[in-house]
Amino acid sequence: MIWNLGSINADNFYYLRHLPAPGETIAAHDFRQGLGGKGANMSVAAARAGTRVMHIGAVGPDGKWTVDRLLEYGVETQHISMIDTATGHANICVAEDGENSIVLFSGANHQITTQMIGAALAEASPGDFLLMQNETLGQRFAAQTAHTLGLRVAYAAAPFDAEIVAQVLPDIDLLVLNEVEAEALEKTTGARIDALPIDDIIVTLGAEGCKWVSNKAKTVQSFPAYPVKAIDTTGAGDTFTGYLIAALDRKLSMPDAIALAMQAGALMVTRQGTADVIPDLKDIQDHGFDED
Repeated sequence: MIWNLGSINADNFYYLRHLPAPGETIAAHDFRQGLGGKGANMSVAAARAGTRVMHIGAVGPDGKWTVDRLLEYGVETQHISMIDTATGHANICVAEDGENSIVLFSGANHQITTQMIGAALAEASPGDFLLMQNETLGQRFAAQTAHTLGLRVAYAAAPFDAEIVAQVLPDIDLLVLNEVEAEALEKTTGARIDALPIDDIIVTLGAEGCKWVSNKAKTVQSFPAYPVKAIDTTGAGDTFTGYLIAALDRKLSMPDAIALAMQAGALMVTRQGTADVIPDLKDIQDHGFDED
């Protein structure tokens, strides 16, 4: 089972002729609202990858629909607290030429307390996964608590903050980050990725695939990307991570877990949207990646 301490956002998309200049008022010709936040995306991906996932998070009274949608998508929601503040959200303006501007508000995501986290993890079992990203508070406490309880700790280091990653390094079993983030972490710690005290590190390389650094086995293995025509890369990394941890929770080997996660991420970039359009296992099977 996966326990995901993660953000929950309302993604508000406003479609405009052009982005407004300072002081300009412009009418949107379309509006869409979807479920988002790196945490919610990963929970949905893990659930669609066929494993149990309990989301640990918080929303405001305006965010009840986000909890209902997570539940609809197969995510367990008993440890999502409703508190007296606004739900986290992103207001995203998209112009006809593809340019965008985004205003983020963390809201309830930054009101998650150690008491909420502790109450959830008290129900976890040794061998379960704790999954985290950097859009909530309480990560260090959660990592230390999970490690003490015998959980496997996975950290998706985004939005990237090298100092925060360094704080939780002693309790992480699996780290997922991109190439730029890996370089920044090496500079902060003064150590190469393959010398960090973490069993497994996955470095995503975009269209080039990813590499698996096994510090336990002292090996590095590369995985090429699956060729697809990308139309929207939003949420692809979250989809990859959710599928990866779900596959490992289902006892797949790391190479098989990475292959499945890469297929899910590849299919995700052919879709427009975030959590609401994350593919499930049948979508991947129907696509027939093995035949490409």
